[in-house]
Amino acid sequence: MFIKFFTTGGTIDKIYFDAKSEYQVGSPQVIEILEQAHVSFDYEVVPILKKDSLELTDDDRELIRKAVEVDTHERIVITHGTDTMTETAKRLQGIVGKTIVLTGALEPAISKYTDATFNIGAAVAAVQCLPNGIYITMNGRVFPAMQVRKNRALRRFEEIQPSNE
Repeated sequence: MFIKFFTTGGTIDKIYFDAKSEYQVGSPQVIEILEQAHVSFDYEVVPILKKDSLELTDDDRELIRKAVEVDTHERIVITHGTDTMTETAKRLQGIVGKTIVLTGALEPAISKYTDATFNIGAAVAAVQCLPNGIYITMNGRVFPAMQVRKNRALRRFEEIQPSNE
């Protein structure tokens, strides 16, 4: 079993510097999470970007799409900021022959109260079990990428019904 991880930044990789909440997107925390978990599958972590997802552009999303498209592996996990994760998932639509799971965190991985470790674990399980397609894994749930939204007020992702358009 081999899983390819692409990292794009986001809260999961944030490092805060002072009481004013100034931050910088640091190195990919998924590396440390996988090492601490003593995972028994083969993997590779490739950083693509180090940005807050609110700063991602259409060009950035195209860069992510191209990296996933040209990669030869079938199972891919993308760590991503939660604010625009659904936009990137939409941009990945149409990629065939791969199971792609996007995940992130509402609290930085270095925080005592992070959801990062749980979300990475859920994404790893999901990418091994799901059929080919694009998914988002957050808050203990797996969502088809086109049927989810972030509820900022409740700090969680929720299922939405697909439109008939």
